[in-house]
Amino acid sequence: MSQEIIQLRDKSDEFSRLRVRSALALMKKDEANVFQIFPLLLHYNAPSLPGYIKGDVPAGISQFNPTKEHQTLAQQLFSNVPDHAVEQSDIIGLYAMGSTSSIGQCSESDFDIWICYEHTLDPDRVALLNKKSWEITYWAESLGVELNFFLIPDNKFRVTNKASMSNESCGTSQHMLLLDEFYRTSLRVAGRRILWRQIPHEHEHDYDNYVKNLYETGQINPDDWLDLGGLHCVPAEELFGATLWQLYKGIDNPYKATLKTILMEAYSWEYPNTELISTSYKKSFQEQDFYDEHLDPYCLMLDKVSNYLISINDLQRLELVRVCFYFKTEEMLSKQCNNENNAWRRTILNKLVKQWGWTASQIVDLDNRNNWKIREVKQANHLLLDALMLSYSNLIKFARVNDISESISAEDIGILSRKLYAAHETLPGKVDIINPNISPNLIEHDLSLIQIPEHRKNKAGWYLFNSTLDPFELASTPSLGYSPYLSKLVAWSYVNGLYDEDTTLHLYNQGSDLVDKNLNQFAKDLYAVFPIYVPKASDKALSEPCAIKHLSIFLNVEKDPTRHWQDTEESELNQIDNVMAYGEHKESLIGSIDFIYRNSWNEVRTLHFNSQFSVVEALNTILSKMHQDASPPQQIDLFCYSRHFSEQICQSFGSKLNEFIQLRLHTVHTRSVQTLWTGGRKFGFYFERKGVSLQHLESAVDIYSHISNKKLSASSLNLKTTHYDQTADVIESHISEGLIQFFFENYHNGFNVYIANAENDVETFLNFAGSKNEFVQNVNRFYTSNNHLSNTDVEQVNFNLPQFYDITLNEDKTLSLNPFKSSTLVASAQDLISALTPANEQ
Repeated sequence: MSQEIIQLRDKSDEFSRLRVRSALALMKKDEANVFQIFPLLLHYNAPSLPGYIKGDVPAGISQFNPTKEHQTLAQQLFSNVPDHAVEQSDIIGLYAMGSTSSIGQCSESDFDIWICYEHTLDPDRVALLNKKSWEITYWAESLGVELNFFLIPDNKFRVTNKASMSNESCGTSQHMLLLDEFYRTSLRVAGRRILWRQIPHEHEHDYDNYVKNLYETGQINPDDWLDLGGLHCVPAEELFGATLWQLYKGIDNPYKATLKTILMEAYSWEYPNTELISTSYKKSFQEQDFYDEHLDPYCLMLDKVSNYLISINDLQRLELVRVCFYFKTEEMLSKQCNNENNAWRRTILNKLVKQWGWTASQIVDLDNRNNWKIREVKQANHLLLDALMLSYSNLIKFARVNDISESISAEDIGILSRKLYAAHETLPGKVDIINPNISPNLIEHDLSLIQIPEHRKNKAGWYLFNSTLDPFELASTPSLGYSPYLSKLVAWSYVNGLYDEDTTLHLYNQGSDLVDKNLNQFAKDLYAVFPIYVPKASDKALSEPCAIKHLSIFLNVEKDPTRHWQDTEESELNQIDNVMAYGEHKESLIGSIDFIYRNSWNEVRTLHFNSQFSVVEALNTILSKMHQDASPPQQIDLFCYSRHFSEQICQSFGSKLNEFIQLRLHTVHTRSVQTLWTGGRKFGFYFERKGVSLQHLESAVDIYSHISNKKLSASSLNLKTTHYDQTADVIESHISEGLIQFFFENYHNGFNVYIANAENDVETFLNFAGSKNEFVQNVNRFYTSNNHLSNTDVEQVNFNLPQFYDITLNEDKTLSLNPFKSSTLVASAQDLISALTPANEQ
């Protein structure tokens, strides 16, 4: 072994020991115990230890010998600890990556551990190792510690990436960029040393040949090292997928994701001469004999991003990334710290803030982040979202200019884009989330809702204030939000944490029937039945059209037809036959209807109806949100705020809603017509697989006339199909309003394509030949870039990408519909227009 490699090896060992001590010093007791003991749990497979799995489980970590400290800690945590030698060494090593031991390590940091193994290990044994790692994860979780394992074969970065995506794994969205992050952040916990750090940085471009020569000349033994390969450059194709992944992570952690997203932008700006952070790290590691901020991965990332933003004169985002970095460290420089272990971190930060020219008041304001309220949070969220969307926009332009297709698979790009769509897309009626872990407590003691009628200086509708109705207080309090209807503002306040049980709502209305008592009851009812924190949407749910999961209905909040009736005993006790056509004039006793619902993509949406025909409009609209093969809502809540007959009104509307939902979701081959009297008129609801249509009926003849005009046949779509007779039925059952969907009908020489637009109109394109993978990638590329052809307005970012499905013929000759799965990744992009041209027009 050459003297240079020996010196670098020894330096790496010294720095690793220093980093481990630094990491442990910042951990709580349980975190430190887990971090120190988990190598022992993977080294042994013993019944007395957490993670034990029966069978031939891979065990033994190469070059790892448990120390007395391991044994002592194990004796404290577990009753019986093995002390025998492990004959085999199935595991190459364990490596922490991410923020562990860096200036970015904080109280919210988890442990991301790579378990590296020989790629020749039997797949069944790898499956057992994966199962064992999950058992250890669950054990750590029982102690309040987040410990994530990732199984990495030693040839992972020398073969095509086919990893599946999960909440923690980026799947196909990153590959070499993941190796870049590993090389600059990894900390050897147990096992072999990482070879890459010992190879001179000037040989990065011919890494494999250089290492091969070292092996052949006997200068190093391959069994002594972890060798994941060289990292001369990252393919430009990865930048789009990596940015989508970081934007997804930014839904919950925007400050952390902003740094990494702009890093992808900086990499693309330097392309094709991109210098990776890992390369900068390697140079510093090999050239200096001391460990400082030039070897800290988060400091290196900050330098990279800062230099890029300065070069393009983007001073606003430069200031934002500095704030992101400062928050990630969790060091509060305006407050005294008695922990000597933090001295090096605070020294670095003090030097940086001095360079940035931050004032003492700026630092105090940032350190007061946990006390930020709605205005500070809205401003911060606006800056973060604008920064993230601008990065995405710039990378889309980069991909288009360089004619780059995405390396991310079609299924992963679809799932990621729908996660981003659900989180960031601003739509009428949708409740926007404005506090993604920015501040822990936005609760307000007072909230006021003020209605402005028509023909006034301000736009008619409802305005929200975080104050009382005191004129002097209102005069100095800007509005927090506006909506044409009240329920959206109440839902927004609740979902974003401004309202809780102790909040007092104040009302000033000029035109509605709402009174203070009912407003506060409405908010309390919403609080009681509609949870804020729910599990994240699953990938399966995101691969399907969204369906309503939880529906809360509030009747007569703003408009109550019974509000001005006299209070009489007779009216309270009267039994009424039809609340939707009451009395001589067939008046509807349901005035306004408000829906607040959560769908399977975890969006919270609102709908409001306030007319003579609210019942008809509400039923027709909510049914249009349900595709034919959807499951009914898991929960339906119904409340009424009428002065009279509230119980009967609830019962009547609930019964009609449940009846219509059953008809919508269970109408298969037959067509059904239901009539409804309300507001002095008669309406017909026509149920079929494709959807529900509504018709005002002047007479009974209109029912049959409407059916005749629609020419209902065996298929309302009348698709031209060359293969399966059931194709139309399958497509009809799955089309969903508001989505663009592509359905592939496969046959031995090619495939047909059926495209359903957002209005559920379907076009047919027959007799395609070639690659479906390429077709799908081109469609995605078109939809991601089309909105940026004429401007760079970040508001134009489009995350509502199409969904793709395969129609499959089963053994019993029935058809099933499955999300499209790509078999290969696309190498280059083709012309979308020619791909979508029907065969008879080519």
